[in-house]
Amino acid sequence: MENYLPLCERYGWALLLPEFRGPNLEVNPHRSDACGSLKARRDILDAVEHAARTAPIDRGNIFLLGCSGGGHAALLTAEDAPEVFRAVDVWCPVSSLNAWHAHLTETRQHYVRDLEACLGGSPADVPDEYALRSPSEHLAALKTTAVSIHHGRHDDVVPYRHSVDFVRKLEAAGAENVYFEVFDGEHEQFPSHSFEWFARLADVRPPEDAAGGAVRITG
Repeated sequence: MENYLPLCERYGWALLLPEFRGPNLEVNPHRSDACGSLKARRDILDAVEHAARTAPIDRGNIFLLGCSGGGHAALLTAEDAPEVFRAVDVWCPVSSLNAWHAHLTETRQHYVRDLEACLGGSPADVPDEYALRSPSEHLAALKTTAVSIHHGRHDDVVPYRHSVDFVRKLEAAGAENVYFEVFDGEHEQFPSHSFEWFARLADVRPPEDAAGGAVRITG
């Protein structure tokens, strides 16, 4: 709210913030419906449709933006319904739950417990769940969607090499509009950069005072 809403107000855009069926944590009583489940993704699409029906929304300029777990959800939702979104912009996203599980096993054991609680076990226990909720397993759907991915070189929560692998797979699948940068940063995002890109795509002149800073998400 404090980072996206001021930018939306300056640009005159609507803001929709989905709840993802709660946090991707073991303590979430609805944890199996969180972490990129089909239900969580359907919630986002249903909310977008409701907003477009009940407010003066330009259906030709609906954008997805997210960082970390939000980037994970944004990619999955764009893959489910690429025709709905003009573009998706993600920062330090989780793109492969298998790769992330392996990284967490070495670095952050408490995240491993949360991830396995949400999905019902390890990748060896429930491989289909890990595949279903990993953007890297469904990326062909993004073939014609404008996708921008940013990843901090010093990100120790989700290694930037995960995004490098994801982009390579996107290009191998024939994706036509992929933009990628590795920036000198950590697990963070710069929302003003995203809004400026969206404004260019929508052919909207950004207001001079539409400034935004970094949003750091720590693990």
